[in-house]
Amino acid sequence: MKRRFTGLTDTGVLRSVNQDDFYIDPQGRFFIVADGMGGHAGGQEASHIATQSIQAYLNDRWDDKIDSEALLEEAIESANQEILDDQEEHPERSDMGTTIVIVLFRRDRAWSAHIGDSRLYRLRGTELEQVTEDQTWVARAMKMGDLTPEEARIHPWRHVLSQCLGRKDIQHIEIQKVEIEKGDRLLLCSDGLTEEVPDPSIQSFLMGSENCEEAAKGLVEQAKENGGSDNITVVIVIEG
Repeated sequence: MKRRFTGLTDTGVLRSVNQDDFYIDPQGRFFIVADGMGGHAGGQEASHIATQSIQAYLNDRWDDKIDSEALLEEAIESANQEILDDQEEHPERSDMGTTIVIVLFRRDRAWSAHIGDSRLYRLRGTELEQVTEDQTWVARAMKMGDLTPEEARIHPWRHVLSQCLGRKDIQHIEIQKVEIEKGDRLLLCSDGLTEEVPDPSIQSFLMGSENCEEAAKGLVEQAKENGGSDNITVVIVIEG
């Protein structure tokens, strides 16, 4: 049984422009979700540059002897530089940036990489796990014990990122190995989903859907029904 996957993005209810972007490798080797910011044109451009730059870098270097962690790090750094170069050429987009979350299957192992608050989840059986840790002010405050999860969910600074692509001062690209078993369901998503749909509902959709497409449509529609205040992007992978 082969790996199955799909992706879906939606502008949402309140926004007029979609600043999210995603890319799915046709061979199922890697998956990318990006959530842009910095004005309509800036956000769209930043997320698109990131997804296109990363997929091109991974394709070009895929068969090189470089290990997967280094490959991911270099791909993200290259994308960041492309965004910085675009800012130089277009000063009106100087404040643009984007989050990024990637899942890569290479040499019989799976890896994730992320910057910002776009997330990776893994559903195994009935257990949903958030694999990535948000790089936000509230996530840091929760880790320090200064905020409860309930307080963080409604905090006015919950969207303040501690870092994103499109900045010269990127300090740490979070890269980790992800253990994958047959039947696992992975969800990559922008915060337009997680802002509106709580984890128990995400778990229910992933468990109760017959296929990737049904799960993706259900999650996006639920986010819109719950407010749809931001762009919504989901990529779902089922390991065969």
